[in-house]
Amino acid sequence: MQAVGLRRGGPLIVTEDVDLLDDLLRLCAAAGAEPEVHHTLPDRRGGWERAPMVLVGDDAAPRCRGAARRRGVMLVGRDQDAPDVWRRAVEIGAEYVLRLPDSENWLVDQIANATEGVGRPALTVGVIGGRGGAGASTLACALAVTAARIGRRTMLIDGDPLGGGIDVLLGGERAEGMRWPDFAHSKGRVGGGALEESLPALHGLRVLSWGRDDWVVIPPQAMQAVLAAARRLGGVVVVDLPRRVDEAVAEALAQLDLGLVVVPGELRAVAAAKRVASMAGMVLDDLRVVARGPYASGLDEQWVARAMGLPLAGELPLEQGLLAEQDMGEPPGGSVRGPLARFCSAFWDQALAGEGAGGPAAGGAS
Repeated sequence: MQAVGLRRGGPLIVTEDVDLLDDLLRLCAAAGAEPEVHHTLPDRRGGWERAPMVLVGDDAAPRCRGAARRRGVMLVGRDQDAPDVWRRAVEIGAEYVLRLPDSENWLVDQIANATEGVGRPALTVGVIGGRGGAGASTLACALAVTAARIGRRTMLIDGDPLGGGIDVLLGGERAEGMRWPDFAHSKGRVGGGALEESLPALHGLRVLSWGRDDWVVIPPQAMQAVLAAARRLGGVVVVDLPRRVDEAVAEALAQLDLGLVVVPGELRAVAAAKRVASMAGMVLDDLRVVARGPYASGLDEQWVARAMGLPLAGELPLEQGLLAEQDMGEPPGGSVRGPLARFCSAFWDQALAGEGAGGPAAGGAS
């Protein structure tokens, strides 16, 4: 399993300009990166070559001539009219010439990307209950626990402020770490590594849940920033979503690769779930049904999917003793041989098989 919190080193900064250094340190902090600072080309050239990116101040360019050519070198200054800037950039092999403050937002993104080693974004799955008590939170937990168990870097995000806190289902309501109230005012870029390290670690995954006491409204900007950071880490992100769609939930839906609507096999539940799916489908194209028994007379999982007008992802199995296992500290999906864990394993086998083709695989997990 990939180690939780694994991060690359920060950028190398080369400058003697105190004001410029202050600006660059501030931007690195905004990106969640810890830089290595030198006034001239490092004596040990390995630092120049190993760093994920190199930020060379205008003043230091002459001192960096002759450095090994590499990608990710940027010449940074504050003087918009500095002469010979392009010549100095060529001499040190810089790919970009940046002027502050105009390039600050772009540079923060580049620092964060380089530090986090951005690759394939996480496969992001949202789970929505077709009606209250459908079992969406239980399924979301089980999917996350199963993904972590098979070695995927996993984050579980509770998007439902009225759900009671998804960390409770994992037995982690007292675990140390940040909750949604700590991110309510987040804007712009949130560092993925910093996010991951700040959250409670439970059952091999990281969990972002709600606080016990503080009621906060999460603005869409904060939801966007947090989910984008989680996705940049790669692996798997599971989001437990409420049935209503406000601006923050719409922002979450926009970042999903696919959504699962849990629909009990009852006529009223199907009717309610169709309204939920209609609202979610205005933002998310790939919605699939997870049917859940017991079924009313004449209904089965295929009927539920047809009535919803959506593909069938599978039938959520009944697991005897699930509540008793939770009382003993066993999370949903924690029993490897249990039917819920087998369902989730089958789902991930199919969903992750589509990564190489650029998207989640189609088909059910039944």
